[in-house]
Amino acid sequence: MQTFKDLYNRLVKAAVQNRVEEEVEEIRKQDFDPHQLDCLLHPKDYGPVWRLGDCDCCDDDGKNCPTKCLFDALEKDEKGNVSINVEKCVGCSGCVDRCKAEKLVGSRDILPTLDAVNNAQGPVYAMIAPAFTSQFSEEVTPGKLRSAFKRLGFAGMLEVALFADILTLKEALEFDRNILDEKDFLLTSCCCPMWIAMIRRVYSQYVPHVPGSVSPMIACGRSIKLLEPNAVTVFIGPCIAKKAEAREKDIADAVDFVLTFQEVRDIFEAAGIDPARLKEDSRDHSSKAGRIYARTGGVSEAVQTTVERLNPHRKISVKARQADGMPACKELLGALKEGRITENFLEGMGCVGGCVGGPKAILNREDGRKNVMAYGSQALYSTPIDNPYVIDLLHRLGFDTIESLLERSDIFTRDF
Repeated sequence: MQTFKDLYNRLVKAAVQNRVEEEVEEIRKQDFDPHQLDCLLHPKDYGPVWRLGDCDCCDDDGKNCPTKCLFDALEKDEKGNVSINVEKCVGCSGCVDRCKAEKLVGSRDILPTLDAVNNAQGPVYAMIAPAFTSQFSEEVTPGKLRSAFKRLGFAGMLEVALFADILTLKEALEFDRNILDEKDFLLTSCCCPMWIAMIRRVYSQYVPHVPGSVSPMIACGRSIKLLEPNAVTVFIGPCIAKKAEAREKDIADAVDFVLTFQEVRDIFEAAGIDPARLKEDSRDHSSKAGRIYARTGGVSEAVQTTVERLNPHRKISVKARQADGMPACKELLGALKEGRITENFLEGMGCVGGCVGGPKAILNREDGRKNVMAYGSQALYSTPIDNPYVIDLLHRLGFDTIESLLERSDIFTRDF
């Protein structure tokens, strides 16, 4: 029987060539796993984590079985196999890392994505996460990566960091409006879906302290679709959890497909594209604030500098505290519950190091962090207030002033 890896590689190559149907006909004549094939062809019918076959690797005491989940998304079915509750799974990928037999994998959205690139009626846009810097090698600049996506057939590439700028501005305004006493505090909602899931499901008493902001990924997708209603949006990052976030009912209008950096690398290899050899197509739009979202502490720093820029004489400044990784997030929220927190802005990152430490990053998190910091230092603007591209985009989206982000910001607001 063909392995999942062989099946995946065959279909990725066929998708690049726009001949998936022909390849599937050939596969059906051979020995293959129909469940694995269906997962690859119809990923939206399944959760962000797939089980590739029956569980047959655990010790009698089950100590090696990855059924412990912070979100209670893993169960055992009648055959003793790990069963993934799609409604509860947030795509943290902890179970994938713990499964010694590699029977669990993150979902792959390549086939429907490339079908859209090849056959959609409207333009297909790549939305690249702030953690992307040098992920595909140091020689692959943002401009060369944009050229690579266009070579594949995408209409263009947008840096989600620009929309992180907008959300930074919104959360800074929220802080300025709501933190009026030393006892007041906010929990950021801007970035990590695992952090938000933990607050909503385990520490729901703190939801009123979370600004109702969508993530930069959702903000980017919604903005594209508002300006080009027939567009197809594809988010690209280091995170499996973003696949789960994109499907949440109240925000499912924003992002059509989510690919990881590793999936994109597989596409480039199958297509014979070396981004490092392509020409520059530079569009430098984001500020330092948006670019540093990809590492732990980046959101806090961005909001802090923007609040200072908004209201330099404010008596109560941003006093931030970060949690690095899910255990640390749980510890931070537990400390808040016990009254042991004196800071007024709490940031949680589900992966150690932040997004640069995501499970589908190509670089190790230390190199990823250094690259993100370097890219941030190259930005022409320090905060979104100083960034003319932010102001211009807000005007195009119908916002006359930055303050109107708090008054009428349906595309950037979420009701938790």
